[in-house]
Amino acid sequence: MAFPAKITVFILLIFSLTTGSAQHQLDYYFGDQVSLNTDIPTPEAILGFQVGALHASHDQVMQYMYALAQASDRVTIKETGRTYEKRPLLLLTITHPDNHKNLEAIKSEHVKLTDPSKSGQVNISNMPVVIYQGYSVHGNEPSGGNAALLVAYYMAAANTPEVETMLKNVIFLLDPVMNPDGFTRFSSWVNRYKSETLVTDPNNIEQSEDWPGGRTNHYWFDLNRDWLVAIHPESQARIKSFHEWKPNILTDFHEMGTNATYFFQPGIPSRNHPLTPERTFELTEKIARYHGAALDSIGSLYYSKESFDDFYYGKGSTFPDGNGAIGILFEQASSRSHAQESNYGLLTFPFTIKNQFNTSLSTLRAGVGLKKELLDHQKKFFTEALDGAGKDPVKAYVFGSEKDAYRNYEFLKILKRQQIQVFELSRNLDAGTHSFTAGAAYIVPANQPQYKMVKAIFEKRTSFQDSLFYDVSAWTLPLAFNLPYSELGARQYNPALRGNAIEIPLPPSGGIAGNQAAYAYILEWEAYNAPAAVYQMLSKKLTTMVASKTFTVQNGQTFGRGTIIIPVANQAMTSSQLYSYLQEVGEKYGVVFHATNTGYTEGIKLGSPSISTLELPKAALIVGSGVSSYEAGEVWHLLDQRMSMPITKLTQERFNSADLNRYNVIIMVNGNYGTLSTDKLKNWVRSGGVLITTKSASKWAADNDITKIKFQMSEDDENMAWESYEDLSPNRGAQVIGGAIFQAKIDLTHPLGWGYEHEKISLFRNSTLFMENPKNPYAAPLRYTDEGVLSGYVSPKNLESLKESPAIGIAAFGSGRVISFSDNPNFRAFWHGTNKMFMNAIFFGKQISPVSAR
Repeated sequence: MAFPAKITVFILLIFSLTTGSAQHQLDYYFGDQVSLNTDIPTPEAILGFQVGALHASHDQVMQYMYALAQASDRVTIKETGRTYEKRPLLLLTITHPDNHKNLEAIKSEHVKLTDPSKSGQVNISNMPVVIYQGYSVHGNEPSGGNAALLVAYYMAAANTPEVETMLKNVIFLLDPVMNPDGFTRFSSWVNRYKSETLVTDPNNIEQSEDWPGGRTNHYWFDLNRDWLVAIHPESQARIKSFHEWKPNILTDFHEMGTNATYFFQPGIPSRNHPLTPERTFELTEKIARYHGAALDSIGSLYYSKESFDDFYYGKGSTFPDGNGAIGILFEQASSRSHAQESNYGLLTFPFTIKNQFNTSLSTLRAGVGLKKELLDHQKKFFTEALDGAGKDPVKAYVFGSEKDAYRNYEFLKILKRQQIQVFELSRNLDAGTHSFTAGAAYIVPANQPQYKMVKAIFEKRTSFQDSLFYDVSAWTLPLAFNLPYSELGARQYNPALRGNAIEIPLPPSGGIAGNQAAYAYILEWEAYNAPAAVYQMLSKKLTTMVASKTFTVQNGQTFGRGTIIIPVANQAMTSSQLYSYLQEVGEKYGVVFHATNTGYTEGIKLGSPSISTLELPKAALIVGSGVSSYEAGEVWHLLDQRMSMPITKLTQERFNSADLNRYNVIIMVNGNYGTLSTDKLKNWVRSGGVLITTKSASKWAADNDITKIKFQMSEDDENMAWESYEDLSPNRGAQVIGGAIFQAKIDLTHPLGWGYEHEKISLFRNSTLFMENPKNPYAAPLRYTDEGVLSGYVSPKNLESLKESPAIGIAAFGSGRVISFSDNPNFRAFWHGTNKMFMNAIFFGKQISPVSAR
């Protein structure tokens, strides 16, 4: 691989630099009995410091990995993608030079194990095992990314019989930093505040990272929850590499609280996902013995089976389990700096790296020792998956929205990223309670190698062995997308329903239906990207209106509430300029404008009082200390990435001094707003602003008399029966809603319901904050039904509190409006179904009648 000249110069300049303390010498990590190839540059030679003396930044890790690939015939490197901040995502392939010569053939043969139609032809006796080791998906858990430097160097430079055996028997895929943006944010913080004389006080600024922290990516998303849906570029690159190679083991290196030891899986057995074969956990246990031996050899404390779980398939250590691999979670007690006091003594950064280095090697040892079992497991996994599909009464799933091709498209992308077979629906079909139209619907057969992932994506699960979950208990994706979908049994499913196979989903086309309009253009609000298109028009100062009632144009097409109307006359553009501009907007966002030459429509006319002009949203989002960075990031991502809308991010301190007249919408997500000026916010709302709140911010607004929304009080436990102390944590934990899906009913005539096709909608909830019903029946346009949980776990007590309760409360405050969500409508950027409701609040909040509010 070509090696940049400026890096070569840098190597020559610093090659001979040395370090000081004993923990900053290679033999601290490797021992003093390892023979190392001196032609291979050490990390210190490239970085200018020994691993652990400082926190390496992502660019330094990248620099070393390229130097290593240049120097070693055991290592190749490629860029698999770029982050939002345009940092490269790297993947190293480390194996014996003989394997490198035949890498494509090895890969092709290995992938056949995942195809039951070909796996019987594969001889696994001489096949290398494939191991993918990924580090620091949470950027402020840096021991992994720094250990990756040592692991890569050791495997490139060590001349030992064990390493030679590993190289011959393993294709080692090393992902050194899975979250470059967060990793850089954190390394900058701790290095900035490092003292020459280390300060180990947990109260020190070095150990107290500022908001939002380095855990998350650019938009403050937890990338370790993104493996299944792969919304973000980091995840998309990683998933592509995963499916390209189909590894047998995937490791995920993390950190936990400082006052802990070291955890490796298995997790808590009762919290394993039922779709995962028992053999997966048996192999996890066998691999664990190698980790135990490695940590025994250096005297490190560790444990397993008492924390974490293997339930959510969107998590890094569980995703592999649903794909024929073994996922392994490692959790190292975190120094969160260069050194910190802990319950187990002084915890140093080099020590955390040493543990991660040793379990990296123990994973490779396990891969060699269990090679035949791992390859055989992979082969059986996909064969047994087809057997499971044959026994499953559900033979296929059909889905699709006729009104919104964009949600179809986004869902198809997720399915295809996971190599799931999808077909166009060949003919119209009535199934369950839905009617599906050919050309706007798709079918996913169960009988395919990825059956397990298909089941995990589509199933509704309400029965569980355990009531505690490390992450969400439900993620049924068609419900998240608010897409009509149905299961097809043996009687209804026919292979003839399968039309053309979907290989690469194409975005919906848009533009103008009809010729240049003489009177107006009409845009249906059902389209997911309609808000993005409308924002562009408003930003160009085009008169843009919304209809609160339905109407029918001359060709017989009926348009529902929320329909957008752009008159041709009296615009800031000529009629021909307007035509060209809307054609461009339609193509960009995949929406269709309908041309009309008359305002004389059936129902309301296009100059009706039921049609009002829209105002350009000028939105601000409260961020900073106390605010949930996850939920703030979800709003930022939605508006910036999808809706092409700028949003000002205000800290509470900045809010208190800012001129709020610049904004007509303010958004407050789950968080603590103790330093926000309530008087200033009240004056702004009173003067006509729209305040949108979610979760605890909704409770804060009520507690501070900005709304009259009331919340249910939790019942005390005075009358609980006597319980064993051992049951304290499970009993309390069972009352947590860790993430489940519930059915709700929305008023389609209300501005917040405009653009929805059906009044039944699926809501995601992960809190126990329940609203009381208002006296004004119009002030709660979205309510939970009494039909219970659609998918996931909820305790009977919480379910009773939820039934018929409001999910949204509307309040009038002076001339303004307050729209309070009890839940998070933008969860993890894949809850497309309720994004529209949130956008309705932004665009139509001022349209809500004060008479309908509390």
